[in-house]
Amino acid sequence: MRLRERGDRLLRISDVRLMTAFGRSTIYRKISEGTFPEPIRFSANVVRWRESAIQAWIDGFGSK
Repeated sequence: MRLRERGDRLLRISDVRLMTAFGRSTIYRKISEGTFPEPIRFSANVVRWRESAIQAWIDGFGSK
């Protein structure tokens, strides 16, 4: 099943920053620590995050 069929948007870093209120370096630091969803890599310079993964992370963050 394709992402659009599931209603799962692919987010740019700017969208992720708005949703989380984290800066770029904080997002990538948390990825390297294993505490933030990893992006999907499309090419050397293009990555996107699944909106559902970011929303699940936000929802889980509030319960800790």
